Amino acid sequence: MLRVFSQLSWFFKEQWRRYTVAIILLVIVSFIDLMPARLLGLIVDDFQGGALSVDKGLMYIGVFLVIAFSSYGLTYIWMSKLFGGALLVERKLRSRFMNHLLRMDIPFYEKRKTGDLMAQGTNDLKAVSMTAGFGILTLVDSVVFMLIILGAMMILVDWKLTLAAVLPLPLIGIMISILGIKIHARFTKAQEAFGSLNGRVLESVAGMRVIRAFRRERHDENKFLTMSEDVYKRNLEVAKIESFFEPVVNIVVALSYVIGLGYGSYLVFAQTITLGQLITFNVYLGMMIWPMFAIGELINIMQRGAASLQRVDQTLAVEQAVPDPSHSAQSDPLANVAFHHVTFGYPSSSQKQLKDLSIMIQSGETIGVVGKTGSGKSTFIKQLLKYYPAGTGDVHVGKQPITDQSKLQVRSKIGYVPQDHILFSKTVRENILFGKPDATDHELDEAIRVSAFDQDLAFLPDGLDTLVGENGVSLSGGQKQRISIARALIAAPPILILDDSLSAVDAKTEAKIVSNLRAVRQGLTTIITAHRMSAVEQADQILVLEDGEKAELGTHSELMNERGWYFEQVREQTRGMEQGV
Repeated sequence: MLRVFSQLSWFFKEQWRRYTVAIILLVIVSFIDLMPARLLGLIVDDFQGGALSVDKGLMYIGVFLVIAFSSYGLTYIWMSKLFGGALLVERKLRSRFMNHLLRMDIPFYEKRKTGDLMAQGTNDLKAVSMTAGFGILTLVDSVVFMLIILGAMMILVDWKLTLAAVLPLPLIGIMISILGIKIHARFTKAQEAFGSLNGRVLESVAGMRVIRAFRRERHDENKFLTMSEDVYKRNLEVAKIESFFEPVVNIVVALSYVIGLGYGSYLVFAQTITLGQLITFNVYLGMMIWPMFAIGELINIMQRGAASLQRVDQTLAVEQAVPDPSHSAQSDPLANVAFHHVTFGYPSSSQKQLKDLSIMIQSGETIGVVGKTGSGKSTFIKQLLKYYPAGTGDVHVGKQPITDQSKLQVRSKIGYVPQDHILFSKTVRENILFGKPDATDHELDEAIRVSAFDQDLAFLPDGLDTLVGENGVSLSGGQKQRISIARALIAAPPILILDDSLSAVDAKTEAKIVSNLRAVRQGLTTIITAHRMSAVEQADQILVLEDGEKAELGTHSELMNERGWYFEQVREQTRGMEQGV
């Protein structure tokens, strides 16, 4: 049960002063809180013996006030230290968790649900925070405070009466061993169900247009209710286990009171202890109620924290699929790109998506990559970006293979516009400046012009300051594509990759963007993957992929003369345009 504290030992070592002060003050307050009960017993004995004078009564009142103010002041200090530490560990773990997510590669996200990662970053880390704060409090109160009370009862009253009164306590220990494991297992399942529910909500919100278009609102609502009911039931299972503990504590407290009052009364009549000592003993016995309940809270908090920390640690323990080399090669400003006999297959697939592919792209060239769906166009691009572990063969960016370069070195040379356009819930301006936050107004205007987005600004209610909504929900597909292009262009990267990024614009706008790119990217490398042959007609080289292999390579005119796949596609698409298809 206390394993969670050993897992957080790095934090406790780092913040040892904070926790040392908090625990010492907490123990001191525990001793101070014993004094009023002892004073009450003395007052009763003095009153019974006729020794309670006015002066002595005022003295007792003064001592009570000193105790009250001391306890209040010290409690304020230890609580601020202890719960401040809880917030601190939550912040540290959340930052570590987020930094880990930012370092992870694409294969990591392919195997994990976004909703579950969100649950780990929120609910699970909150449970760990509770362990570092309220967990320490309940541990000290349930163990240290109880031992202090038992010591005071034995020393100040009678050891035989104390032993008799605590005879029922082993029942609590038995319940701890039985319930602890069950709470851990059930809370883990409850958190997993909550992660799945998070993922479902995320998918529903992101896909609301599709849900409404297919009139699936009721179906989605029923699915959500089913998953919500599952979360409710799993948390209810946790609550059922927790609820077993309180009746046991009540039984133990009742038995202790019965034994204490019965045997204590006998000792008073036998003149072994005084009436004041019996009153003090019963007050101490009442003070033990909270530590007994704290044991139940301790089980709950420790098991929740352990289960949550285990889930988070499992995520943090995942290594990068594409680690950086221990010693990165010196960065090369040239943007030559070369594939030398590259064969690659995704880790989750038994097929090879690229097969013995070789091509040389000189710095400053524009290359088009075409082929039917599934031919390997996007895989070709992902190899350049170091998204997956390298296959056989070498991929060079500059003079060195990318396996000898860090991901930062490779990607700092590349401006990438993916097929799936991700826009942030900010303004158009902020989305474009994401590519270069310190860009000048001239650079911003030029990126907008080259991407042919300037013609749309007049139709936006607030121009560049228009909020695009969640993932650009207020924009058309073509507008989102052009904002993504402008975001990549504004950084003026040596290599610009457009991964089927002109599919949502009309032929006229496509031609304008391609013409603008050729004009402004003289001497810079541009790679365009496309399904429309018109997007790559002006390229210096056109690579045709088929089942991951190089089927054709050449200029537009050369490939037209070969009368292969490229020729057929150009002819069909030209015929379709002429017929208005």
